[in-house]
Amino acid sequence: MAFSQTTQGGAIARRRWGIAALLGFGILVSYFDRVNLSVSKEALHDAFGMSAVLFGFLSSAYNWPYAALQIPCGLLLDRFGVRRVGIVSTIIWAAASFAAALSLGVKSLFGARILLGIGEAPTFPGTAKATGYWFPKDERSLATAMFDSMAKFSSAIGIPVLGMVLVHFGWRTNFAVTGIISVVYLALFLAFYRNPSQDAKLTEVERNYIRSGGAQPEDPERAAQGAPLGYLITRKKVLGLALGYGSYNYVFYLLLTWLPAYLAEAHHLDLTRSFLYTSVPWLCATAGELTVGGWLTDSLIQRGWNATRVRQFFLVGGTSVGLCGGAGTPCGCGHALGQELSRQGQAFLAGKGQSRRGSIIVGAFVGILPNWPNYVFNCGRGTLAGRGVPARGPARRRSGRA
Repeated sequence: MAFSQTTQGGAIARRRWGIAALLGFGILVSYFDRVNLSVSKEALHDAFGMSAVLFGFLSSAYNWPYAALQIPCGLLLDRFGVRRVGIVSTIIWAAASFAAALSLGVKSLFGARILLGIGEAPTFPGTAKATGYWFPKDERSLATAMFDSMAKFSSAIGIPVLGMVLVHFGWRTNFAVTGIISVVYLALFLAFYRNPSQDAKLTEVERNYIRSGGAQPEDPERAAQGAPLGYLITRKKVLGLALGYGSYNYVFYLLLTWLPAYLAEAHHLDLTRSFLYTSVPWLCATAGELTVGGWLTDSLIQRGWNATRVRQFFLVGGTSVGLCGGAGTPCGCGHALGQELSRQGQAFLAGKGQSRRGSIIVGAFVGILPNWPNYVFNCGRGTLAGRGVPARGPARRRSGRA
């Protein structure tokens, strides 16, 4: 993983990997905030008499501001930088979690979820931008997998842990716990994150290694002039990313937000069993993305393999594996295998798409690039996943299921 590489100037330190771990923790926390709503579905039904249709619209309340703010957040990241935007966004999303815990009814809970969507909108593009600054090209796949895999790992540990909190302490404590964890991340981000040019603890040897390896250059003056959005949306590679991620995101959030409640209702699993049943495939997907989508990809590139061909192979391969998962049988071992194949395919696909973003744009505008695909990426979630969840309520009633 290039931890022990040396140059003529001496051994290369590992500070960049500590930054990658910090950014990964931020993604982990942000997904705790997202998944706690699906974990609390039955408790919210008991507290507010919330129907499946209303719960679907509540799920969408997060998606719409998140999607609408993708491009504006990219402009803000390019203009004001990762640190300042990251601090403000984390404060907002932490406040949203506490607001959800204090909700007095459905309307206030809607407001809290909208606020959460606003606060978390810059999270993924900001992390991608920071990774571009901190990592040379031949280490970027693993660095990207370190933060992107946390979206999967959040379900592997978040669903069972938050489920236990819910069972023993109630849904308000469930939301409050995610707020507390968000505050912890804010403190760590304030203490440790700087861009490479501003980090006093970054050695010159490591700084030169990052720069000479093709890391994104920091150019705040150029970024302040504005980002070439019109240019980006005419590029075939950017449009391809947008289309691919819009499709990927629907399946990802279907598994992330809808599946726990589906297992409990359709397969008559209690909350504890459904949480555990859901978490195991996500844990395997986390391992798959880190090893195959991250480490193996970088290893092949470092050995001289064509970077584009390697990433294309895993993108196509991940999509194919995910399609096999979609054909899984609806119950028993086949259902588990279908989940696992789908998530492994997504794991191989996601890291490659994320790392490609930093490879097809130059200069200081890497903040706006992740957000253009993310705009379509999250419109897919808001339009299809958001509307799909409410539709499932009437569909179940017509089929005779509770």
